[in-house]
Amino acid sequence: MTPRIIITAAAWNLGLDTEEGAPEKPLFEAQCTSCGHSSGATEGRRLPAEAWALKHTGERPGHRSFRAIQTSFWRVTPAPGNPYASEVAE
Repeated sequence: MTPRIIITAAAWNLGLDTEEGAPEKPLFEAQCTSCGHSSGATEGRRLPAEAWALKHTGERPGHRSFRAIQTSFWRVTPAPGNPYASEVAE
C-alpha cells in the first residue's frame, strides 16, 4: 500500500521590508568589471556611485564597464488565512 501524503499550501505576501531596522531606501553601488573595485554602497542615492565610476575610468581609461548594483530589501508575510498569520516571526 502506498502511503498517503497530503500537501497543503498557504498564501504569502512579498513586499518591501518596512520593519524597524530595515533600510528605508535601496542601496546603490558601482563595481568595475575590469578590476572588481567598488564604489561602496550608499543608501538612497545613485549619484555617488555614478561619480565614482566616472572618476575610476578617468584614472584608468581602459576600465569602462561597470556593474550597477541596486539592492532592495523584501519581507515575506503570511496572508490572511495562512496558519502562520498569528505567529510572530523569529
